[in-house]
Amino acid sequence: MKLFLKAISYIFHPVFIPIAGTLAYFMITPKYSPLELQSGNILPIFILTVIIPIISYLILTNIGVVSSVFLPNAQERRYPLYIMIVLLLMVLYKVIPNNYTVELYYFFVGLIGACAATLALLFFNFKSSLHVTGMSSLFMYLICLSVHFEINITIALGFFAFATGIVATSRLYLNMHNKTEVVIAMLIGALSQLLTIKYWL
Repeated sequence: MKLFLKAISYIFHPVFIPIAGTLAYFMITPKYSPLELQSGNILPIFILTVIIPIISYLILTNIGVVSSVFLPNAQERRYPLYIMIVLLLMVLYKVIPNNYTVELYYFFVGLIGACAATLALLFFNFKSSLHVTGMSSLFMYLICLSVHFEINITIALGFFAFATGIVATSRLYLNMHNKTEVVIAMLIGALSQLLTIKYWL
């Protein structure tokens, strides 16, 4: 069980949430998304939100700033969050505006808000779960996309509801977070997306 839940933590790592939301957007809204528009977003977003954070993690590990991919203490989480906020801002200002994808734009606005809230809590030594924040953000975004485009994605929503629960369970089972940190993380993720829907839904 421990091995399975640890694997879940890797598979649903928060670094994959931005590209997962991007892919979900283009899968759910194909008629609004020609191939040129998709490639103009997906590749740079993948580089900025997956490749560069992984390279940054390796650098931070080598210089002794972080000790694990799961960032076990509050101090270690600050630098990766600083980096991720900068990278998300780059996506927001340099990638998405050129391709007119308003729903995706506000998804990233929500992610930046979630990262900022998580970072603010770290200064009070409160370590909310980044895994759960990411999963609840993605889940809420999918719900909003389904409503906005009037597309039935019940199976996908069911899967992500289950996956979010499994991820939350894994963080508790592995003693990476307590119940309060998981619940707060879930609220941060969901609210960060809900607060942006009035601009595009």
